[in-house]
Amino acid sequence: MTLAIDPSETSTESPAPLSDLVARDAREFGAYVRTGGWTFGLMVARSVRPGGQGAEETPKVSAKEFAELAGCSPERVMRYYKAWDRAADDGLVPHFEALTPGQEVELPDSDVWLSYYVSRNSATSERGTAIAEAAEAEGIRPTKALEVAENPTALRAAILADPSTARAARSALLDRIKEDPDLQTVLARDVVRTADLKKAVATESRSADRIGYVRQIAESGQIKTPAGQTVDAPVELRQEAERHLSLLDELDEDEDTGEWAADAYDTMKNLVVEAVEADPELRVQEKRTKFYSSLQKATKAFEELTFDDAQDFYEDDMVQRLEDLQQAIGSCLAALRGTKGTEGA
Repeated sequence: MTLAIDPSETSTESPAPLSDLVARDAREFGAYVRTGGWTFGLMVARSVRPGGQGAEETPKVSAKEFAELAGCSPERVMRYYKAWDRAADDGLVPHFEALTPGQEVELPDSDVWLSYYVSRNSATSERGTAIAEAAEAEGIRPTKALEVAENPTALRAAILADPSTARAARSALLDRIKEDPDLQTVLARDVVRTADLKKAVATESRSADRIGYVRQIAESGQIKTPAGQTVDAPVELRQEAERHLSLLDELDEDEDTGEWAADAYDTMKNLVVEAVEADPELRVQEKRTKFYSSLQKATKAFEELTFDDAQDFYEDDMVQRLEDLQQAIGSCLAALRGTKGTEGA
């Protein structure tokens, strides 16, 4: 009887010798994982001469020569150069003058490299610098912001497809227009030219005015009567305004305030009318104020009439209306004089 034997269990062959090339790749891979872009930054820093240093003073070469040898652009070399320069100013790595070709130094962790290196050409422009600074202020990597800025179509797609991105864009625009008058004008023009937006703005403006009316009563403790008088609000009325205001302030930012604002506004308007009616002295003042207001409007309207060229458009109906007005004024005068006579008696 013959037994089958697994060759893997009986093989006495030793493992294949490790390739020097594989070992070198593994070592370089491990070094790069630990140091990241610092490895390439060091190559530039120790091989490219700093500005102001002549070719006769050092074996280093210019960024252009180094780029030609590397088969890349001088701009790419200079991005590594500037990143190393910034890190040297912060004391993380040696300055260019302290390095010689082939020299090895201890490098920072790879994660730190991203704080100094910006991989995009736009980062060197005034616009790119502003974007990078804003990104740092927001606590994100400049490369992320620069990538978005260089691809507005992708940004538009994200805004159209994702509500959270749209909200972030809206918030950013609101912050931006505070310091950008031109953008304010453009956005305002877009709003008034878009029917749905124009209607929405009008609705929100009306709600804001109503909330402002309630807030003014709650915070100042004064009310404006229908005739235009400003007087102290009764305690109960002010407390009611504060109650409505607290409800409005508790609404979420994205919650529709229209219905709540309308209810608070109508309630306060009715309470103001009731407060006027409940106070005899205030009620008399209100009537007097309304009368004077109407009288002033009528006087102004009559004073604006001109009769210099009346012959050019004279009609009998005009005279009839003036005669009716004269009779109405006479009746008012008689009533007022009669009232005065009654008071005197």
